[in-house]
Amino acid sequence: MTETSLKRTAFYDLHLAAGAKIVPFAGFEMPVSYRGIVAEHTAVRQRVGVFDVSHMGEVLVTGPNALDFVQKITVNDAATLTVGQAQYSAMCRPGGGIVDDLLVYFRGPEHYLLVINGANIDKDFAWMQQNAIEGATLVNASDDYSLLAVQGPKSLETLQKLTTTDLSAIEYYHFAEGEIAGVPAIISRTGYTGELGFELYFSSNRQPSETVWNAVMEAGAEFGIEPTGLGARDTLRLEMGFCLYGNDITDDTNTIEAGLGWITKLEKGEFNGREALAAVKAAKPSRKLVAFLMSERGIPRQHYKIAAEGREVGEVTSGTSSPMLGQGIGMGYVESGFAKTGTEIAIVIRDKQIPATIVKLPFVKKG
Repeated sequence: MTETSLKRTAFYDLHLAAGAKIVPFAGFEMPVSYRGIVAEHTAVRQRVGVFDVSHMGEVLVTGPNALDFVQKITVNDAATLTVGQAQYSAMCRPGGGIVDDLLVYFRGPEHYLLVINGANIDKDFAWMQQNAIEGATLVNASDDYSLLAVQGPKSLETLQKLTTTDLSAIEYYHFAEGEIAGVPAIISRTGYTGELGFELYFSSNRQPSETVWNAVMEAGAEFGIEPTGLGARDTLRLEMGFCLYGNDITDDTNTIEAGLGWITKLEKGEFNGREALAAVKAAKPSRKLVAFLMSERGIPRQHYKIAAEGREVGEVTSGTSSPMLGQGIGMGYVESGFAKTGTEIAIVIRDKQIPATIVKLPFVKKG
């Protein structure tokens, strides 16, 4: 995609005014940082930050067979959802490869909202259309929504100033339909930081979008709110061990080896990839996604090799220096025999083997 064909969210001018460093991401010109990744990361962990994640995709599924379609195309069991509940799930190929991970929102009888990764919108919607069934209508509404993630210990106090909806009554992975700063919105108690937080879906038109952004920034001013870019979003999710599509999960990985067996409900009946995933689970995966902590100075990066017992046993999928721990952390696939917590491994950085240890997630413990 050429630079001139990149899209801009409704907040683009506000990002520039806030001093954002803009980079191409998922077909958009997006802010990677403002004041600096560590400062923004720390704000979210200790106070509150706001992310523009409007590049994410939204697909509406409606009609009498909407549930049947969602059940066919996702690995989790959407039949267990009650109205106002959200669910983390994934879509898989018949061979088990992951098309994308996503959120499923149950908005009412015959009405679901699927939230997908921005870089995958065209691929995902094409896959959904290939799997369409009669009685389920699919609409790619991605361009109609702005999406802000307001995350951090002070997120509820910040947003409660702007809505009559009782935010404390919204449980984790639930949502309410109300207003933020007078703008109709879906207020979702979700996020990818590991902190208390909300994701706000509302009209992508510039005026309501800017109204919400400015109101959130003003409401959070007393708490030291920070506009937060994609850089800190990545370090925050990695500290919690949350998978990133394109890194930790791809078309070449499956949910069992990726540690997502907990969302893979083989017992719910037929769905795309069920047979392949059941076979992987029965045979046990030959490799597993693990988390590791660097024992010495060094920052792991995607595609760095993982060694043990004098040979290559895997590859890094995500890595960074944890702002909270001050150590290198990462995730990667290793042969299953090396996946046990406490196993000593090495990350190959510039032809040097830097020691690391397999650890349990999350890297940063909460509560």
